Amino acid sequence: MAMSSVCPSLFFLLFISSILLISHFYASETQTKPSAVDGLSFSFYSKTCPKLETIVRNHLKKVFKHDSAQAPSLLVIFFHDCFVQGCDGSLLLDGNPGERNQPLNRGISSKALQTIDDIRNIVHKDCGRIVSCADITVLAARDAVFLSGGPNYDVPLGRRDSLNFSIEGTKNLPLPYNTTNVTLKTFATKNFDVTDVVALAGAHTFGRAHCHTFFDRLSPLDPNMDKTLAKILKTTCQSTYSRNATNLDIRTPTVFDNKYYINLMNHQGLFTSDQDLFIDKRTKGLVNAFAINETLFFDKFVDAVIRMSQLDVLTGNQGEIRAKCNVINNNNSIVKFIVDGIVTRLVSN
Repeated sequence: MAMSSVCPSLFFLLFISSILLISHFYASETQTKPSAVDGLSFSFYSKTCPKLETIVRNHLKKVFKHDSAQAPSLLVIFFHDCFVQGCDGSLLLDGNPGERNQPLNRGISSKALQTIDDIRNIVHKDCGRIVSCADITVLAARDAVFLSGGPNYDVPLGRRDSLNFSIEGTKNLPLPYNTTNVTLKTFATKNFDVTDVVALAGAHTFGRAHCHTFFDRLSPLDPNMDKTLAKILKTTCQSTYSRNATNLDIRTPTVFDNKYYINLMNHQGLFTSDQDLFIDKRTKGLVNAFAINETLFFDKFVDAVIRMSQLDVLTGNQGEIRAKCNVINNNNSIVKFIVDGIVTRLVSN
């Protein structure tokens, strides 16, 4: 009898605390979205390529109709590009090796990369070569969220494409087996706070993950994982070397919504970095709040993702507008220049 009376009381206190947290958000913060950094604008292509956003969205509607899995893949490309050396399209570049060849990027979808290049073809045919692959990547990620049921939001544009990539920078990407303490420190280097981290983690409300990213929670069994979920996962992932994949969100795996946070409350998060958000006292209240109020989650996600889209961008005369997303312009000329320089030095010596 004592236990049955305590549990409802605890739930009531949890509910009230979450409501108070939600009230605090709306009372203490205006709902204005981040402004554009110097060089970017929310109307950057309004005169030079007015159909740009319509082109991107219409093409992705066709793509997702046949392959909805590309939606989360496009968001991953956006995040892994921006977090390394800014939103500059460096992840798109071929390399031997390049950013994409690094361990944390080996799951990047080749189909999604091709979709970005397909959009670039259509846009450049319609408007000329004035829209960067970096901007197309940002727009594709935005529409991946919206067309999967998430919020619709404006993003500032005007980014230029990088002339290089950063292999070293990929080592700073957040890891799926990190604790919240490590995750918060990782994001703090990019000036994201606790609210930003919990909101951005909500991107795991759709998409899939390979066994090696969470098998450490199955063997031995993580006490913070729901046992029924663990049994299901073990049938899919019999070892860390399995090439199988499973849904990040067991409730609505192809929809961008707040069910991810409900999963965490039920100990059904897939990664250590996910489930630990419901354990750490700094983030647990936010998980509860986003689980109760999807609008609040959407607002905070949009705020954080717009700021992420403006990390260390190239603008003005920096970088270039690539003719192809996977190679820098005049690549042959650059190679010839390097070879000629080497030959000249050899002859002079």
